Amino acid sequence: MKLSLPTIIKQAILSVFLVASLSPELAAAERPNFLFILVDDQSPFDLKMYNPKSPLDTPNLDRLAAKGMVFEGAYHMGSFSGAVCMPSRHMIMSGRTVWHLPPAPWGSKTCPPALEQNTIPAVFNRAGYATMRTCKMGNSYEAANKLFTVRRDATKRGGTDETGSAWHGDRVIEYLNERESSKDTKPFLIYYGFSHPHDERDGKPELLAKYGATNHTDKSAPPTVNSQQPALPDNYLSAHPFDNTDPGVRDEVSVSGVWNRRDEASIRNELGREFACSENIDTQVGRVLKKLEDSGQLENTYIIYTADHGISIGRHGLMGKQNLYQHTWRVPFIVAGPGIQPGSRVEGNVYLLDVLSTLCDLAGVEAPATNEGISFKPVLDGKSKTVRDVLYGAYSGGSKPGMRCVKQGDWKLIQYEAADRKVSETQLFNLAANPDEFLKEHGKTDPMQTNLAVDPAHAAKLAEMQALLLREMRRLDDPYRFSNQPTDNLPIPIPGGKSKNKGKGKDKPSK
Repeated sequence: MKLSLPTIIKQAILSVFLVASLSPELAAAERPNFLFILVDDQSPFDLKMYNPKSPLDTPNLDRLAAKGMVFEGAYHMGSFSGAVCMPSRHMIMSGRTVWHLPPAPWGSKTCPPALEQNTIPAVFNRAGYATMRTCKMGNSYEAANKLFTVRRDATKRGGTDETGSAWHGDRVIEYLNERESSKDTKPFLIYYGFSHPHDERDGKPELLAKYGATNHTDKSAPPTVNSQQPALPDNYLSAHPFDNTDPGVRDEVSVSGVWNRRDEASIRNELGREFACSENIDTQVGRVLKKLEDSGQLENTYIIYTADHGISIGRHGLMGKQNLYQHTWRVPFIVAGPGIQPGSRVEGNVYLLDVLSTLCDLAGVEAPATNEGISFKPVLDGKSKTVRDVLYGAYSGGSKPGMRCVKQGDWKLIQYEAADRKVSETQLFNLAANPDEFLKEHGKTDPMQTNLAVDPAHAAKLAEMQALLLREMRRLDDPYRFSNQPTDNLPIPIPGGKSKNKGKGKDKPSK
């Protein structure tokens, strides 16, 4: 039978679509590569790009920042567990908000089944990418982790190349060498994770010496002060001024070398250990970037550097990540890659859960329907400064409801409540005037550099922020309420209960 020209054209077009669908690697041939770098426990204020007074040397990250974009406002959404990294890493992988994760207390009601099939490795495997992962073991999303085509996971927190961060760098370089040997031309997505600077912060001896630190093991006495140790943070306190609903969590009382101590020598020594581990991470990042440059792949690779959450180490008299101050709720966030304006800085107002949506957007891959994040590609393209107006944070790994915060513009509210511990506290900060969130215990003379919640002059702003917090708690299906909030017909907040609020769809910018 003789076919007409229009029919031949239609069949040719159909065959192209069929080939593309059967061979996703062909459709993905021109797509960019991705190197996603995730460190474990790092405050943005450890880095000079966020805190020029920091003595931490990170020349490779500084060059990455000069080549790309630094986000001032990047946050993890929070945690329902003392192991804050666990929900954070679930959010990164799945693009889901904190109360809509599989391990959340109400997760079986708020999370779709088989979510791992819509996580970063699954989505990019289907899109024809070669996917590789190296990171720590545990406290993450195991069902998603095992979907990477190549996986080289181990927890490495020692002070040698074999037992520390160099091990993770070696695995990425080995993988890139294997790709070269096999002439693999698929675009790649590499999840380059580290086990440090999470404790135990056993740094390399030469880096510990540089920062005046020792791997202190004597619980009966503090280490000695050393002039090479980092200075105390500006918002250091010898103790947090009130019970913050989970003061007995491991990170506050059981970290070797610190335990319950908050004296100057212990904090400065621990900061030195943190910095020794962080500088080693910077070295390993540099090795991988050099490998990409030498192989001609760097210019077509988007690089994201971030942490699963921040860390305190003496700030506000705290040690861990179970709080919602800026040093811990915020994360460092740098992006470099094709088309990104070198040396640019933006507010951003992004969550870590936005990573999946953004990777898909940059790759030209459709984000899964289960995703609740927002792509920040318009920010990377210079078309927008932020992706949302309001930011919400939660911690309820101890007593319930625990801690919540909300931020809009320069204003931030933190609320604490634990009936079983007789805790009920509220903090209001203007971050433009008080970026370090100083409290009265810091003894500042500027009336704006303190907690403003008790100041009658700011009563209207306090009420406004409390209303905003309730709105965000409702929108995000927070299953708990504070005693000054309506119950919304929620049951008494006992783990295993069920929120009556229905999901409101994707985490769209608040108006």
